[in-house]
Amino acid sequence: MASMGLGRLELDYLDQPISQARLFPWDVPAGHRSNLPVCFRCPMLAQMPRGLPSANSGRRRRCNSIRQEKPMSPLRPCEHSVRKAKEKKGTFWGTEVTEVLHWHGWELGKEFTKHLSLKNVHVKTQKLSYRPPATRFFITVFPQPIVLSPGMSLTLPIIFRPLEKKEYEDSICFEKPEGKFSVALRATLPRHKLLFPDTIQLPLCAVHDFTEASFPLCNVGDLMTLFNWETPSPFQLTPVSGMLEPGSECVVKVTFQPQVALVYDAIAVCWFGDNEEQKRTIQLRAIAKYPRLLVSVLGELCEDVEPGDFRDVLCFGSVAVGTTVERHVEICNPSVVSVPFRIERAKEPLLRDYVFSCDVTRAIVPANGKLLISVCFSPQTVGVQSVDYFIIEPVGSLTQTVLKVIGSCKGPLVSLQHSFMNFGWLNLGECVTQPLEISNISDVPAYYQFDIDGRESVFSFDRPCGVLSGMATLILRVTFQPTHPIICYRRVVCLVHQQNPFFLDLFGTCHSDTTKPAILRPRHLSWYRTNMARGLTFYPPDILSSMLREGKLQMDENRALKLPPQVPEDKPPEEYPYIDPMTEYFHDGITSDLTIFPPHVSVSVREFDFGCCVRLQEVEPLPLCLTNHTKGKITVTWICRPESPFRVTPETCDIPPLKSTAFRLIFRPSQLNTLYAAELEGFAFYKVLRHYSNMEEDSTMCPSWCLTIRLRGHTFETDRQHFIPHYVLDSPKVFPAVGPNTNTYCSVLLWNVGTSPITFCMNQDTCHSVLVKPCSGYVAPGAHQIFLLSTQPADMATHQHILSLQLNSYPKYTQEIQLRSSGESLLLLLEGDGKLFFKPTCVGTSTTRTYTIKNCTRLPMHFKWKIQESDSKVLSVKPATGVIQPNEALAQAWTFTPGEETKYLLRSWVSVWRAQGSSAPEFPESTRYTLRVIGEGALGTIMAQEEQLDLGNILVGSLQSCDLVLLNNGTCSLNYILHVEQIIAGPCDPEEVLRDPLALELDHYKGMIPARSKAVVQATVSPARQLHYTWAISYTISTPKVRDPANSVGEEQALCCVVATGVYPSVCVTDVCAAGSARGISKLHLWRLFALETLNQYLEREPTSAELTYRVPTRHSVCPVPRVHTPILLDFNFGAAPIEAEPSVVILMLENNGVVPVAWAFLFPSDQKIDLEHWAENTEFNPSELHQMRVQDNQLFSVSPKSGRLFPGQEQTVQLSHRHDFIGTDRLPVLLKVSHGREILLNFIGVTVEREQRYVHFTSTKHLFTPISIGSSSPPKQIYELYNGGSMAVAYEIQLDSVMKIQEENFQHPVFVCLNPRGEILPGTTSHIEWVFSPLEARTYSVDVPIHIFEGDSALITFQGIGYDPHIMGETAQFDQVLSASVTPGSSKLTVPGQTAFLSQHRICLGNIPVYSKSSRLVFLNNASESEAVIFAWQVGTSNASKMLQIVPEMGVVQPGESTHCIITLQASGNACFYNVDLVCEVVMQQPLAKYEEALQEWETEKQRQTVEFTITEQDLGAESNLKQHARSSSDSSAEGKLAKSPAVTRQCRTLPPIKNLLAPNPPVSRSQRRHLIDKEASRLWAKPEPPKSHLLHLGVTARSHSMDDFLSNFCLELPTFFLCRHLQQPVRDKAVDRRKDGGGVRTDPVLALVGSSEQELQVVTDLLTAVIRGLLEDTQFHQAVSRSLTEPVPYFHQFWTSESAKHQGRKRSPGGSSRVSPSPDPCAKDEPGEEEEERQEECEMSLVTSPRAAGEEPPDSLREVLHQEQLREEKETIARLPAFGNLLELVLENTLQNIMVEASRGEVVLTARPRVIALPPSSAQRGISPATPGHPASLLCMAGPGPSLPTEGKEAEGYPQIVLST
Repeated sequence: MASMGLGRLELDYLDQPISQARLFPWDVPAGHRSNLPVCFRCPMLAQMPRGLPSANSGRRRRCNSIRQEKPMSPLRPCEHSVRKAKEKKGTFWGTEVTEVLHWHGWELGKEFTKHLSLKNVHVKTQKLSYRPPATRFFITVFPQPIVLSPGMSLTLPIIFRPLEKKEYEDSICFEKPEGKFSVALRATLPRHKLLFPDTIQLPLCAVHDFTEASFPLCNVGDLMTLFNWETPSPFQLTPVSGMLEPGSECVVKVTFQPQVALVYDAIAVCWFGDNEEQKRTIQLRAIAKYPRLLVSVLGELCEDVEPGDFRDVLCFGSVAVGTTVERHVEICNPSVVSVPFRIERAKEPLLRDYVFSCDVTRAIVPANGKLLISVCFSPQTVGVQSVDYFIIEPVGSLTQTVLKVIGSCKGPLVSLQHSFMNFGWLNLGECVTQPLEISNISDVPAYYQFDIDGRESVFSFDRPCGVLSGMATLILRVTFQPTHPIICYRRVVCLVHQQNPFFLDLFGTCHSDTTKPAILRPRHLSWYRTNMARGLTFYPPDILSSMLREGKLQMDENRALKLPPQVPEDKPPEEYPYIDPMTEYFHDGITSDLTIFPPHVSVSVREFDFGCCVRLQEVEPLPLCLTNHTKGKITVTWICRPESPFRVTPETCDIPPLKSTAFRLIFRPSQLNTLYAAELEGFAFYKVLRHYSNMEEDSTMCPSWCLTIRLRGHTFETDRQHFIPHYVLDSPKVFPAVGPNTNTYCSVLLWNVGTSPITFCMNQDTCHSVLVKPCSGYVAPGAHQIFLLSTQPADMATHQHILSLQLNSYPKYTQEIQLRSSGESLLLLLEGDGKLFFKPTCVGTSTTRTYTIKNCTRLPMHFKWKIQESDSKVLSVKPATGVIQPNEALAQAWTFTPGEETKYLLRSWVSVWRAQGSSAPEFPESTRYTLRVIGEGALGTIMAQEEQLDLGNILVGSLQSCDLVLLNNGTCSLNYILHVEQIIAGPCDPEEVLRDPLALELDHYKGMIPARSKAVVQATVSPARQLHYTWAISYTISTPKVRDPANSVGEEQALCCVVATGVYPSVCVTDVCAAGSARGISKLHLWRLFALETLNQYLEREPTSAELTYRVPTRHSVCPVPRVHTPILLDFNFGAAPIEAEPSVVILMLENNGVVPVAWAFLFPSDQKIDLEHWAENTEFNPSELHQMRVQDNQLFSVSPKSGRLFPGQEQTVQLSHRHDFIGTDRLPVLLKVSHGREILLNFIGVTVEREQRYVHFTSTKHLFTPISIGSSSPPKQIYELYNGGSMAVAYEIQLDSVMKIQEENFQHPVFVCLNPRGEILPGTTSHIEWVFSPLEARTYSVDVPIHIFEGDSALITFQGIGYDPHIMGETAQFDQVLSASVTPGSSKLTVPGQTAFLSQHRICLGNIPVYSKSSRLVFLNNASESEAVIFAWQVGTSNASKMLQIVPEMGVVQPGESTHCIITLQASGNACFYNVDLVCEVVMQQPLAKYEEALQEWETEKQRQTVEFTITEQDLGAESNLKQHARSSSDSSAEGKLAKSPAVTRQCRTLPPIKNLLAPNPPVSRSQRRHLIDKEASRLWAKPEPPKSHLLHLGVTARSHSMDDFLSNFCLELPTFFLCRHLQQPVRDKAVDRRKDGGGVRTDPVLALVGSSEQELQVVTDLLTAVIRGLLEDTQFHQAVSRSLTEPVPYFHQFWTSESAKHQGRKRSPGGSSRVSPSPDPCAKDEPGEEEEERQEECEMSLVTSPRAAGEEPPDSLREVLHQEQLREEKETIARLPAFGNLLELVLENTLQNIMVEASRGEVVLTARPRVIALPPSSAQRGISPATPGHPASLLCMAGPGPSLPTEGKEAEGYPQIVLST
């Protein structure tokens, strides 16, 4: 049941992501999945942990709707599934049956019956029987046979009768003819059982984060079950404990919260049961990863941000005040886990109005994902650069990322076209209007307002307030309409929200008919300001004029008045200073107690409030007092409009000097319930200026002073509500930061958005610390009012300011404005509590460290570092001066440069001051902070981890890198400079090598190694030559900051050395073999045909620069014949073969004999040609190109493989083949390219001849004989080879006319002698032409000899020989050279494809041997096949070689996997000669050969039968035509039909097809047509069986025999190692040789040549001998030498001389008993055996006759015994010296050694085993045996001859000889 439910659950997740499916890892049998509902879904999906993707959400919703109709538990299967689970069935041989019957919930004493159903699911009727259960608890019906038809079922009842409360188990067995099967019967007790998955794989989780998963816990038992979980950390399971009813389930949630990044694999234990005695485990798997977040700022970086400050900087740039800009920051999660994080603002205890905000405080970045967060900037203070920091902390706070945000606030920049407007003069009643251009050069909109009431003033603006858009210009209309003939001058302030105010001077003069005041001009204002600064404006113009006349005043260069200078002159006259607009605006003496200049006329009160005036006509006037502070009389004129409800009386009044006058303010409202407010304007001026005639001096002109008062009142009745104001108030919350006791300003904007005017009044009594201007007034509908606020914080405490703004004169319409301010003192925070530590630094170098200072105030500060002059060389800082923005942390680079090895304690100061303050830090406004710097100067050295680094062999021209590890074990970092010195060794020109560039390059030559660490320097080596390189690397410590510049670099010290050897890739040919048509060519001949020796020599050389043009095979040519870059050309001659013969196959063994891998390639011309389009190819070809194209198109030459790669020491076979499809000579240039090495052009040459053509393949037209020394008595025979490449035997004849000519030129001396000038060469074989080269002089001989080929092409061959003088050449003479320079090395296991047998060696070189010697070698023939035996047969190439060589056995059979030995014996002849014999071993498989012989016998039997058998039928007797036709028919016609019709024929077999040898017809054009005709003919005829293909194994035997004199003179030490066969020595026969008959070319003996000589020749010889003898007779020295020899004293042993001993000595010196090691053996010394015996018998008889005892004296017994022993000894010595005995002994030893070698090869004897020592009898026992001659093989027989028996084991005997045996 449970498994079915789980299976349905797993099916639900088949289409889910892997991360979800892994939550349910248990398996379900595949057979149950087909019955599961597809739309079922687990409700646990809603409880899955976050991070898991939810695929197929739409499909889940559809399935959820189905689940709502019929809810189902995830582990409670449906009824259909339960039934299927209970009835798990199996099929046994076509019978379907339930596998298990299960009883549960049973009770004692009752019967419980279940039915077992059997169903036939096969197409045949099933018969079966059964055996009842073995126990008595399960009962069924009596067994009887059961027969089930196809598709039928049978129900068998099974009754269960329990007797005890225990579990029962039995089975019922069914039998069928096919076999048996059983059904299990089980009855179980109620038990506790919980079902849950075995493994839970939780998603990846970040450290300190948590992830969740859930799984169902189902009670599938029969009892109520309590459970309790034991969970290891960091896993948690919820619920931890609980109780489950049978069949119920609960969802358990797994929480994983790791603390360390590990792979967690824990086991949670669930204890359940009555007493929780049962347990089941679940495996919890999870992986924790460390979180990592990266912050990436999108967009461009800020230009004014230095890259070294912080890693992540978000710059907003300049943002308009009052607006909000949003920028995005990308948080990247490169890890594989989701990372929760939080964003916090850096905690700063400052009074700040936060302008940066981030709406995200906590979020999650998905794995390998990104998250965009927005940061907003809302600046409030114009001109302030804001800096703030956000800290991004991943979960666990393991790391932190600081995001620095920067932004500045920009406001409007409003300016006027002019700073004044001059309206000139006009008559009373007139008005004038002038334009005024106001511009905003910023992109921020500007709110402006001119602080003037145009209703009550002579000056008015058409738009006194408004909004000026960004980068806009507005033209205003200013009107001047005077009401009195006076001078009008007013300085109007223009208020701009978020900007300092600016002033506009308005002035004009009004004349009447009677009053004409002086005209005010712009220059008068300039003079007036200067005079006011000098205190002269308090005097009227008339007094100033008189003082000027009296000289009490003077004029400066600008015509302004000044006091005369006093003596001594202390200071220059004062000028009008620049006044800050805010200061000028607030310091008016009324709003503030401070004034810039003393007022000339003062007003007692500036603002008046009439209050509520319900009685319109009974409003009491208010008093006003004006005071004249000047020294002259002034006139005050008030501007009163008739329609204005406010007026001042009197309108005009004169005020004496320094006096005051009272005025009355009258308010006359016109209607009730109305608000009234106005600003009245008055002008005060010196009375003397009422007429221009009173002005004596223009510079004494003084403008009028404008007086303004603000009036307000209302007429609202008590029960009436005032107008409700509708407005927008833009007010800051914090005053801009300033220092203590410094004024700070801000602006407030009141915008009337209603339809009625608004009056306002700022009550300053509640907040005296804030100055507000204007304090009262009115705002028209749609207009706005700008307030300027000022305060002066006295200290750093935060001050709260609450301003009360009353609107419409109604207390309920009061708006409170809350502001805060504080004084900002100088506060700089130094990192590390003002301490800076430097790590130990090498003397003369510098260390730079970043040190951070932070401005903890809201104001920018200037800073400047001061370092003591004595420390300035050791310590420096950048930047040393600058500005720190508010709340900014500035990173500074401090550099420490020690000058000596000591510890440093330095001190530096930083001074900070306000940016608005004085420019120098020495003023009291500055503050100084101290920084302590601690450092240490040290010294150090550098070492290399490896003193010598051997890179081995490196390909020339290639690059190889290695790492040099430099170690710094000191306490300071070291700056180093590396130096490299190159040393090249090897065979080269030293001067040329010195000019080579440096072959070793370092990735950097300068660097720095930190203390106690290492640095890796990558060295790249690229040798340019094939030489040995050594690079000595040294270093110097760089101290660029040392005080002495001359010692900025230390001494050079050795570091390490790098060794490498430049090599070229090298490849060589080590072996060669042939197959196909060339299989008859010996290896030596192949070596010469392919010039492999020369090829190897060229491959060993270094490539030229031209060959390295293309280092690897490249298509580089567009021509059919590519250009080659190598000067080397070699011929690869494949020999010759008849047309349609097998391809000539040559297999080369390539070996990498170098030390680096080598890549090689055989490049055909097509492989080097670039593929071009058809239109680009050249269609005109020369004959050579056409020939190459034909060869390549028909693939006459092929190479397989064409390229390869070999590692050092690795071998590879390359198969070269030439197909004989066309008659003629085929040539193809093939480039052998070795990558990064040599390239050699190989000329492939192959010859194809006609089948009947006789052809001898001449490889060269020159042949060089081996050099021979002059004066040699027996020059050796040398061999010249001729190869028959055709299919016909070839007869040749050598014309010796040119040889005879050379002989005549050399005094009839036979310099060149051909021993076999004519002969025959069989097809595919090589013939040896024997030559004798005998030089007379030390020079080079050359002769052109024509070689005629009968019925073939002849050739003219040049034979050359070199004669040398051995006395002159000495040791340089090549006397011991056995063969020519072409020596074939290689492996004997190089085989052709299909070859299973191979020889143990392919060449036997016997070296230098004496004549008549016998040499034997042992060769093994191995059969590598594991299943088939091979038959071998040896063939000797030439008849002469067959006489000299002996092979045993000559033929035989080698069983599979075994080997056989062959003995090769060379018996040298009596003439010195060169031996070069190619032995061929033909190997054929035994089984194919047996089949061939059987088929051949059947074919011959059938051929014989068809020859003698014919059939006559009666039907053909009457037809003559048929008789004729039958008579013409031959035995090769078929008689099958005739045999079938003839009743008299008793033979019932069919006649085989006629036998006929296949003759190739005339060859058609194509090979396919020829093959088709051959196959058609073969199908019609019974062809003669062809023998199986055999393989030829070539064994080359080389040797050089020397005459005995030459051998003793050159190789005397090697003579004892040879065995001389005397039976080969033949006497010289007397027979004359007719030179004319032999053609003069046959070599004859010089002595026998005299027999047939002419009379003249005999006479010459006689005369020569006569002269020689006569000279000896006349020579006195010769006579004296003979006399001395006759007069020699008689030796002492002459007294023992007797005639018998002399005779016996003579017998010892007889030829029959001479030693085999005689230095000069006589060729005639050997007699017949019969003659030796007769002579020996005669000697014995003579000895008996001459013996004294022969006279009848009978010797005594003792003497007779002595004589007998002596006679036996002499006979043994005589026998030991016989040649026959020596030959026998040689054969015995030879066979013994051969048997040992054969047994060793078979493993029967181990030659390397530990030897055993066997003691021999004492040497006294062998006294009777005389020692043999040293070096003679007979001595071995004497040592091992018969003697006394060996001593027994354990017997100790001294002096016994020992034999060492090994087994």
